[in-house]
Amino acid sequence: MTNRSSTINGIGIWLQRSLAALFLTGQVVIHLLKAKIHRRNTLEQMAVVGPDSLAIALVTAAFVGMVFTIQVAREFLYFGAGQAVGGVLALALTRELAPVLTAVVIAGRVGSAFAAEIGTMRVTEQIDALYVLKTDPIDYLVIPRVISCCLMLPILTLLSLITGMIGGLIISETFYGISQVVFLDSIQNFLQVWDLCTALIKSVVFGALVAIIGCSWGLTTTGGAKGVGQSTTTAVVTALLAIFIANFFLSWLMFQGTGSALVE
Repeated sequence: MTNRSSTINGIGIWLQRSLAALFLTGQVVIHLLKAKIHRRNTLEQMAVVGPDSLAIALVTAAFVGMVFTIQVAREFLYFGAGQAVGGVLALALTRELAPVLTAVVIAGRVGSAFAAEIGTMRVTEQIDALYVLKTDPIDYLVIPRVISCCLMLPILTLLSLITGMIGGLIISETFYGISQVVFLDSIQNFLQVWDLCTALIKSVVFGALVAIIGCSWGLTTTGGAKGVGQSTTTAVVTALLAIFIANFFLSWLMFQGTGSALVE
């Protein structure tokens, strides 16, 4: 009985914090329209989200591209379609793998840091001190993080996309005898400008979700050090869930219906 009531209480708290995140989203939009931006904080957060996260994002993309090529190349060669390996890899990376996996990396690394940092400020009353100094926490803490994620995540996604394709190219040529010319021609035939646009659109949405959820969970933290830990964990889980759900709806809107990447 105790476990059941605890679960219900946990779900209720999660719903309350989700509503708070929606409310924070509205506040962010209003503040952005008023052009209230702390440039120094924004540049600092851009460094955290971008350059500091670059290595892990590229390593992830490289191995994802190589593993995908291993799984696909042998099957395509068996059916005599080895010339399509590069194009299929490019479509998979551009439409789904690069934006989603890069967002997952950022959610685990940056989203958790946002929740922990702001949560610590909340329980140590530093947020209240900002109000005393007549500084809005939304302008000072949230807006720079949202802008940073929305700007840097598309760049990381493009770099991850290129890295994943390079990884796939190395594997396909080294282990399956698919030449670079065939591989690159396949990418050129399959990939369209719209595919790149969808990757960037998804990245911006995912970046906003990671930043807002991390900041919102931090701002609603209670219970001292234990509460900070719980907020950090829940923020990452919620951000991952939001990324996957948003990815489904974005993919459905962008790619619904019939058609082929080979049709001009």
